[in-house]
Amino acid sequence: MTENLITQVTDNLVAIADQFTLQGKVTAVQAFGSGNINDTFLVTLDSPDEKHFVLQRINTQVFRQPQLIMQNMCTFTDHVRKRLQSNPLNRRWEMPRVLLTKDAQDHWKDTEGSFWRAISFISNSQSFDIMADRSHAKEIGYALGMFHNLISDLPPEKLADTLEGFHITPRYLEHYEEVLAKATPPQSPEVNYCLQFVSDRKSFAHILENAKASGILPLRLMHGDPKINNVMFDTTTQQAVSVIDLDTVKPGLVHYDIGDCLRSGCNLTGEETEQWESVYFDTDLCQGILQGYLSVAKAFLTENDYAYIYDAIRLITFELGLRFFADYLAGNVYFKVKHSEHNLARALVQFKLTESIESQETIIRAIIQDMK
Repeated sequence: MTENLITQVTDNLVAIADQFTLQGKVTAVQAFGSGNINDTFLVTLDSPDEKHFVLQRINTQVFRQPQLIMQNMCTFTDHVRKRLQSNPLNRRWEMPRVLLTKDAQDHWKDTEGSFWRAISFISNSQSFDIMADRSHAKEIGYALGMFHNLISDLPPEKLADTLEGFHITPRYLEHYEEVLAKATPPQSPEVNYCLQFVSDRKSFAHILENAKASGILPLRLMHGDPKINNVMFDTTTQQAVSVIDLDTVKPGLVHYDIGDCLRSGCNLTGEETEQWESVYFDTDLCQGILQGYLSVAKAFLTENDYAYIYDAIRLITFELGLRFFADYLAGNVYFKVKHSEHNLARALVQFKLTESIESQETIIRAIIQDMK
């Protein structure tokens, strides 16, 4: 990129950031974070009150109705703000705020039709990609529990479903079967293992959706992507202070969040390991996350909710493996890959993790039972 072009891009970003600046002057705009969906920038201001905010261009290929995302975000952040004002916590906790434009809009469109929004920056905080220890696990659980707790009294119908079908396992199974019907799977021990693995668990795929349909599990609001690096930690106290990446907050089952948090947090070898045979589910970290989660979630969970926590951990892990394997069979059309076998390798990791969860069912259920 030439120097003139860099200057032009920077000037353009400053002009966009300026649309959201109600106090102070924009002094810098720089690329920020490692998200792979939206384009994210950190804006620096010369204001004494708010020195930074986050500027984002929403990926409208993924989020086709970005105005609904902003509508949702304004609704639930306002709800949480009011709850925290009426019942202050005895520790730091922040919900990112939606910043309005100079003409009081929650987004701004540029001349090319790109959709921009600004949200407040959680100062003096950091995130982590890998769980450090048991105390860290407890804080991760606390963060998700606090997030769920603060929106537990907001009726789900107040928010739009911005990603229909997301975390609905039977739909992913249906898609898999459509792909499989058209595909000629390569012959290998790994592919055969995956084919058999899915075949053995088809009936299990419906467990949470059936419980929702029959009214056993209530429809609530969920985060949608509660992975570890979406929890922000205070740099001084090392306590969780916020949950970010709020685009996927929508009506659903909190069980999908609980399962996904445990799936991502209790696999210390990581999702991209090539040593898939050594993947296991760490029940010590599971206990830590659930301890933190239930310390705040007890306020709204029912007896039926507890009964399905184990199933949620097992199901969400199986679901991700199913999605990776279906994409591999389809020719790698959804997930970004580094090589042709990448999605197969990812599927093997999740299926091995599912096996580890299944082999420790008694232990995991005992952990859940002991925390009621």
